[in-house]
Amino acid sequence: MAEKKTTTTKTTTTKRRTRSVWGLNKISFYLMGAVAILYLIGLILSACGVNMKVVTALQGLATALMICIVAYLGWKYVKPKQTVWLVLYFTFLLVIIAGIIVPLVM
Repeated sequence: MAEKKTTTTKTTTTKRRTRSVWGLNKISFYLMGAVAILYLIGLILSACGVNMKVVTALQGLATALMICIVAYLGWKYVKPKQTVWLVLYFTFLLVIIAGIIVPLVM
């Protein structure tokens, strides 16, 4: 008699990371909206002749929001990597913070 051969196929499923990407997209979109509102308020106040320190403070707040989100996402990227990536991350962060603080002090 002829033997009947059966073949089985394994299907592998790959998990997509749509949740984390969707979260990143959502955070980026809302951050853009918040920064746009802050810059718009700064433009309106500047056009009305309000003190430039207020406008500069609003622009600084918008920049700080962007840096915080980018620093957080950067940390999520380098956290599982080798030590050299962590050192590079903190070096970048210190240079950015110094670049913000030093002009304010001088």
